[in-house]
Amino acid sequence: MLTVFLAAVLVVCSSGHYHIHDWKAMQKHFTDEVEDRKNKPCDDAKIYSYHIHVLFWQKNKNRTDSAIALRNDFIENFKPESGKMKNCTITAGAPAPGLDICMFGVDSQPAGPFTTAQYSFFIPPDRLQETSMWMLQNKGVHDVFIHPNSGCETNDHTKWNTFSGAKWPIDDTVFTCNHPGCKPGNPRVIES
Repeated sequence: MLTVFLAAVLVVCSSGHYHIHDWKAMQKHFTDEVEDRKNKPCDDAKIYSYHIHVLFWQKNKNRTDSAIALRNDFIENFKPESGKMKNCTITAGAPAPGLDICMFGVDSQPAGPFTTAQYSFFIPPDRLQETSMWMLQNKGVHDVFIHPNSGCETNDHTKWNTFSGAKWPIDDTVFTCNHPGCKPGNPRVIES
């Protein structure tokens, strides 16, 4: 094992970039290079859409009833001219460019990355300001989580998000898509 390590050090040092005593620079270079490769695809990902989530205490009847009333008010406020908001027929994390506002079902127990009950709405970029402003002004006691959909699910939910109210933990181990335009459930398909 020591022989392999010393051989690797000699190869690196013989390239002329590092001296044998420059361990910190060598370590930083390799660490930065690995991090760059790991994160680069999502650094400048295009944002195709957003989700607005309302998180609530599933074991508290008053909070659950209030959360459902808030959902109904949002639906009433942002229903299309046809008179009825559609259910989302896409996978929850799909970027889905061009789709109009739609609603996902209510998760009355923790599901996906969420550690409490929640529901969400799919929001196209041109509707984000009006819908998020309404939700933040009308959320009452509930916690709101807003995130983009770029295909980079981990970044969407952990780096590029915003909370209003309590910041709930997000279980990022469930994400299957982590490159721009990726569609969960079919990670090889890229949105355009």
